[in-house]
Formats: sequence, C-alpha cells, structure tokens
Amino acid sequence: MFRRHNITARIFERQIHTPAPGTSIHRARRFYENIVPASTIYEVECPDNSFRKFTEDGKYLISFSRNHQDLIVYRPTWLSFSCKQEDCDNQPLPPKAKKFESFFTQLYSVPLASANELICKDFFLYAETNQFGLFATSTAQIYDAPATGGAIQGVPSIEKITFHLLRLEDGVVLDERVFRNDYINLAHSMGVFLFDDLLAIVSLRYQRIHILQIRDSGSLVDLRAIGEFCREDDELFLNSSAQALSSVDKRAPHHTPVNNAVNGSPLEQPAQENPFLSGIKQRLLSFIVRGIQNEEKDETMRIQSLKKKFYFHFQDYVDLIIWKVQFLDRHHLLIKFGSVDGAVSRNADNHPAFFAVYNMESTEIIAFYQPFNILQMSSDELYLLFEQYCDHFHVPSKSSPYMNFISSHSNNIHALEQLRSSKNKATSFPLFIKKVLVSLPFNCQSQSPSPYFDQSLFRFDEKLISAADRHRQSTDHPIKFILRRPPHTLKFKIKPGPEAGITDCRTKRISSFLFHPILPLALSVQQTLFLQPAVVNIHFRR
Repeated sequence: MFRRHNITARIFERQIHTPAPGTSIHRARRFYENIVPASTIYEVECPDNSFRKFTEDGKYLISFSRNHQDLIVYRPTWLSFSCKQEDCDNQPLPPKAKKFESFFTQLYSVPLASANELICKDFFLYAETNQFGLFATSTAQIYDAPATGGAIQGVPSIEKITFHLLRLEDGVVLDERVFRNDYINLAHSMGVFLFDDLLAIVSLRYQRIHILQIRDSGSLVDLRAIGEFCREDDELFLNSSAQALSSVDKRAPHHTPVNNAVNGSPLEQPAQENPFLSGIKQRLLSFIVRGIQNEEKDETMRIQSLKKKFYFHFQDYVDLIIWKVQFLDRHHLLIKFGSVDGAVSRNADNHPAFFAVYNMESTEIIAFYQPFNILQMSSDELYLLFEQYCDHFHVPSKSSPYMNFISSHSNNIHALEQLRSSKNKATSFPLFIKKVLVSLPFNCQSQSPSPYFDQSLFRFDEKLISAADRHRQSTDHPIKFILRRPPHTLKFKIKPGPEAGITDCRTKRISSFLFHPILPLALSVQQTLFLQPAVVNIHFRR
C-alpha cells in the first residue's frame, strides 16, 4: 500500500512537491475534498488493546496491551474483497470487514515493561528519518518523597523511568536510558521534546534539561545537561574553587566550639545547603538585571527601578522552577518557568507562567516574557509573536512534509478568525492571553497532520474533534465534516461508539480519534472509565 507506485502515494507526492503556480501549500490538497472516509464499520472485532496513534508517515499503528506491559505494532493494509455485481458500492460488505485484521496486520509484539514497571500509554515519539520509536516505562509515583540530593521540595519521585528506543521496522530495542528517583512528566509527552535527532528531557525533580542525540546507529548519546550547570566545565571550575577555599579554611585558626548537649547527646548540626543558585537561574537573573539597567540612563532612576522591579520580586524569581521545554531550532530552547505548585498541579491555568528563550551555544538567556509588566518584554508581546508566527512554535521535522499541513492561525485565515473572535469575546484581555499561552510550549507531535483537519478544506466542531491529540467527552451524535468551499455540502460523518447509540446515559464515556496522516482512514475509540473493552469503529473510503 505504501509502495512508490501506489496511486495515492503518487498523487500525494505530486500535490506536495509540484503545486500549481500561485497556489498555497494547503490548496494543494483539494483532491481530499472528494476522497473522504464516509463509510463506517461499527464495533469492529479487534484485540483489547490501547490504541495510541499512527506514525507521522502512516506506516505504523502503535498500540499497547491492556496490562501496559507489551508494545504491539500494526501495519495498515486496507480491506480487499471481490464483488461480482455491477453496483458494488451499494452491496453489503463481506463478514470479514468486521474484523480488525482486514485493515491491519500485526507486525510484532514486544515486552517493554519489567515486573514493577508499566508502559506510559500517553507517551510515544517518532523519529521518521530512521523510523525509530521512543517509548517510556515507569514505576509508580511516590508523592511524599523527601527532597534529597538537590531535589526540589514538593515534587514527586519515581523510582525508575526507562526510555526505550526501538526500530519500528522489526521491533528491535536499540538503546535504553534510565532515570532513577526522578520525576519526568510523561503524560502526553509533556516532559520530552524531539527535534530531528535532538531530544530534550526535563527532570522536574532535579531541574535539569538533558539534551541527547539519537544517532543513526540507534544509540542515545548525552550531549549536555542544562540546569545546575550550563557549560561543560562549570562543575570542574566550581569544584576547584571549593577545594581552594577549603584549603584556606584549614590553614585558618579554629576555635573549640561549645558542646551543647541534651540528655548527654550532642545536638546534630543541620546539613549546609548549596549557597549557589543554579547556572540557569543565574543566567535568568542576570538577564533581568541588565534589562532593567538598560531601560534607565539616569543612575538615580536606575537604582530606584532596580529596587522596584528586581529586588522587590527577587524571591519570586529565585523560586521559579522549569516546567516545560521545547526546541525552537537546533540551538535555542523555549523554557517555561513557574511555581512548584503549578508544576505538579493537574491544572496550571491558575498559576502564573514565565517564558525564556535560551541559547544553548552561548548559554545565555536572550529573551524573557513574564506576566508582570516589569520589563519591556511581557506576555503581551509573546502573544503577538504567537499570533503571527504560530508555526515557529510547532517546529515540524524537516523529513516530514505532512506536518507542514497542520492548520494554525498563522497559516490559515479560518483559524485566525476563530482566534480573533475568541479575543473579541473575552471579558479580560490579560486572562485571554494567559489562557492562550498556557499551551506553550506545545507538546511534541501532539497534532495530527490528517488532511481532514485542514481548516481550508473542512469545517467541523472543534469542541468535539480536532487535530489535537487528546481524549474528549463522547457524544451520541455524529460529528459532521462540512466542505469549506461553496456549496458547503456535508462530506462525511464520524460517529464514535455503537451504531444504535448509548443505552446507559449515566456511564461517562470518552472518545479518541486516530486519523491516518495520508489515507482516508480513521479509528474512533470509545471507552468508559471502567475496565470494559473499548468500542472501536473504522471509518474509511469504500
């Protein structure tokens, strides 16, 4: 199905690389207006797996076993059958169409998790260049873990987190990376970002950004760790300075301390904390100070401004921790800071967020955006950049042309109109900005490149379905995809769950939608909050 001479692959190749003169990249996909997944097979007989997503090139369907121990990978193969009648479109499908195996072929099943670990079903990243898949397993969280060894107080701990790099062609595990007694946010890949061959992993517990490279050989190689230190020799310099101070202290005269005792036992001296701020925190404070100083030319006004804008908020800046990170390019990171409570909260909307752009080569903060209008660069300016250049925050892989089709308000007039309509309806502009920027940095590979989510082609209710990779409250009504161009006809419907609808309205159901990035093929998965088998429907073009 994915051979070079396949008609769908050839049309897609032609439409991408040779668009008509004067047409945009989105208009190049107009042939999808007439190739839609209008047929539905309800309640397909399929394995009781947890289906994750299609890879960005559409070659693999990723799923996990219900006990979260095994990875199961399928290849889309499509339904094939013979029809002797003239009007085949109106003939009923053969009984085998109800079987999952008629559309997908299992390639392999690989055990990933150990006895006390579970696969994180929301975590999966795909390196398309080499067709590598990155998966994660972990033990249970420890919420009241003591903050030892430089850990942040209030951040949970996970005894073992393992990242597995697999070659998806045959399921061979190429490399693994283990983090012990750490906390990395694996839900929806929030704590990990992949950009081409570079991988950023955020340790919330120890406030480090681990930068790794995925080699063509399939090995994970450490490049640097940003946090406590910024340059490779920072730790060596600080250790040598500490040794010099220690030798000076030993030569100094010592006074015999008074031995305070209670019931004959000497009092223990509290362990001395590290007096230095982390390297990334010092870079941030230096940037803020320089920005305030450059605003005022008069020395007296400069001192007053520093007191009001820096020293008054000094402890707020010191208490900031890294929440989330994404690559802007191979040299720059967008780092989101906030409070400890916001980092571990399920809903961070109520916590102020701070954004910094960090240059990994120069180890400098080059921009800082904060909710307070203290510096020239505030959240208002970041929102304007986000509104005009939203695609720069998605940073799709260079090897994946499909990802360039994702609709955003910086490349699609209809998405821009929706954003501006929400802005005009907002009662408070600062609250609107806060709500919009809460999604930054974007979760890596969190949006489907399916042409049926292209807002230049189709109109649909984004409250019920969208390109965003997340579960939604299930509805008993079909979701309509309406042609964007005149005559605005209904092209197809997607209905999750049983064909007859839900009989027990008291049971809460959620739905997820897995659209193939190229073909007119989609899965709708409806499940309850209990451990009941999911209802899987297949939507395809007959």
